[in-house]
Amino acid sequence: MTDASLLPDLINRSATRQPDALALTYGKQSMSYRALQQSVADFASGLVGLGLQRGERVAIYLEKRLETVIASFGAAAAGCVFVPLNPLLKADQVAYILRDCTVRALVTSPERLPVLASVVPTCPDLRHVILVNSSAGPLAARGGPLACVDWNDLLQAGGRIGHRVIDTDMAAILYTSGSTGKPKGVVLSHRNLVVGANSVAGYLENSAADTLLAALPLSFDAGFSQLTTAFHAGARVVLLNYLLPQDVLKALARERITGLTAVPPLYIQLSQLDWPAAITEHLRYFANTGGRMPRQTLAALRARLPKSQPYLMYGLTEAFRSTYLPPEEVDRRPDSIGKAIPNAEILVLREDGSPCAANEPGELVHRGALVALGYWNDPEKTAERYKPLPANTPGRDPGLVLPEIAVFSGDTVRQDEEGFLYFIGRRDEMMKTSGYRVSPTEVEEVLYATRLVGECVAFGVDHATLGQAIQVIVTPPPAGTVDTRALLGECTSRMPAYMVPAGIAVRPGPLPRNPNGKIDRKTLASEFVAGQQEAGVSR
Repeated sequence: MTDASLLPDLINRSATRQPDALALTYGKQSMSYRALQQSVADFASGLVGLGLQRGERVAIYLEKRLETVIASFGAAAAGCVFVPLNPLLKADQVAYILRDCTVRALVTSPERLPVLASVVPTCPDLRHVILVNSSAGPLAARGGPLACVDWNDLLQAGGRIGHRVIDTDMAAILYTSGSTGKPKGVVLSHRNLVVGANSVAGYLENSAADTLLAALPLSFDAGFSQLTTAFHAGARVVLLNYLLPQDVLKALARERITGLTAVPPLYIQLSQLDWPAAITEHLRYFANTGGRMPRQTLAALRARLPKSQPYLMYGLTEAFRSTYLPPEEVDRRPDSIGKAIPNAEILVLREDGSPCAANEPGELVHRGALVALGYWNDPEKTAERYKPLPANTPGRDPGLVLPEIAVFSGDTVRQDEEGFLYFIGRRDEMMKTSGYRVSPTEVEEVLYATRLVGECVAFGVDHATLGQAIQVIVTPPPAGTVDTRALLGECTSRMPAYMVPAGIAVRPGPLPRNPNGKIDRKTLASEFVAGQQEAGVSR
């Protein structure tokens, strides 16, 4: 049996090895690898029947469910590109992404479609809406009716072959917030996803005996990685849309989960709960990503899970996965993000591209097969992050003519004498809250749209459970005052929960500017933190 080279091959190989083994569980529904393989092929055939061409985008706006997985892998099998949308996104944010990457088909549910009714007409490239658990019907859109297709009808239209695809072709676009305030689409190839699955499954030692809990959104690289690593190994994935941390514990016990990957805010909440003693008997490992786990949280989890191995990881969507700290090193260096994952190299470089000395701060640079294809339709931002490696870079022979493109992360790290990496800080102004990366400008744009403020600035402040809390400073609108309760209400209605500011401070305007005439966010953030410390306020 040949190795997987395309994303759907992960399912096909496991279906050949163990067709009747369970691949997915969602609530009381389960699906074998044989059934999943067939559904993926049927969905791909249905897309080709709709006339979708090679490389055209298929957006998926659903909670985690069987159809979400089938549509993701089925779009790739058709030769199209899947675009998973975080189900917490509001209508305007969904519409921006649909327009940005000219989505042709949208997979959603009858419950979610009405939320998008007002913005669908602003997406002229959208041609088809595929509805799960619903009868097809017309939907008004600019330029005429937009075809709605019933999920079951689409899957029954089989018999068509997907377009020609090779491993360096696009497979997915994952959107992440950008420093301009608009989300950026990271383009991942089939190769990125398949090599990532092989690498992560290798160091986590995943096997067909594993059952992984998909607790993170599938629009996250780490969330989608739960599917790819499981399917690579022939393991089972349990899809969970949880409301409370207690729901995660119940799922761990009920489904006898062997592998859990989550972000620090969730682990902080979980560490404060009483765990059934039996969970550590089957939970082989728990892995952290999306920020550094507090030492106290790690210690509390290890006390509750004495037989479970901790994996501390670091990754960026632009390279899918990057580093991990082996469990045997956690006691010696709990603050480390480890070393490069298999089939990747992590460099720490100075501004001139030369390697840093041991413990010298520098930029984390990722090279290898996991480096993504850049940002969709954004050559300027792509050029900032994806750059040719200098000829004097380790691993690059000066005789090579073709340049090698690597990801320059914008994160400052240091590397100790033994090669272990330690995260220092982010070079840009992105805020990391509840496992999400949020742009300050994105928050500010919403605040301005309310017309309840004059000027505003957003920044992150350290928070014990969120990682960072979003703090905003606003000035009154012209000839008015700031109604903070009304402003917070508008934020709640316009933003996903993780973007809603934790604090709103009011001060007279205008806000201070830097030499370039822009609002001086850095100074305002420093003054705010200093004021908190002086007042004895801790978060």
